[in-house]
Amino acid sequence: MARTHEYQLRLTWTGAGAEGTVNYRSYGRDHEIGADGPPPLLGSADPTFRGDPGRWNPEQLLVASLAQCHMLSYLSLCARGRVVVTAYTDEPVGTMTESGDGGGSFTEVVLRPRVTVAAPEMVERAVALHTEAHRICFIASSVAFPVRHEPTVRAAGQD
Repeated sequence: MARTHEYQLRLTWTGAGAEGTVNYRSYGRDHEIGADGPPPLLGSADPTFRGDPGRWNPEQLLVASLAQCHMLSYLSLCARGRVVVTAYTDEPVGTMTESGDGGGSFTEVVLRPRVTVAAPEMVERAVALHTEAHRICFIASSVAFPVRHEPTVRAAGQD
């Protein structure tokens, strides 16, 4: 039987000011995202859409979710597959295209994980596990656009 999981949070709009949504320019896009346990996450709209550049926007959070899910899936596979990862960074890029009618959609996210493994004989397997990590990533399996990977794996001590 398949297990189900629910993820509950709270979203509170903090940008109403004194007038609310009197017009498009009058209201703030600031909000807080909270859940039981972690500290609040301060959000806004993308600066292009009158948001605060000092706060996270939904588009960034989507890209971050994909990168986090891939990393966590990958590290789990490596641990189970006896590939010792000693460092992992990623600089993902998401591309969104506006449709002209006020909407739009993501067209692609590219993950660029940079992985260091403990020994040279682990490199080939470490590269291959990115494909499996993508397959089992809950978030990547839930989006309707391509998520590509451009991993680089090296052994510790190799430059």
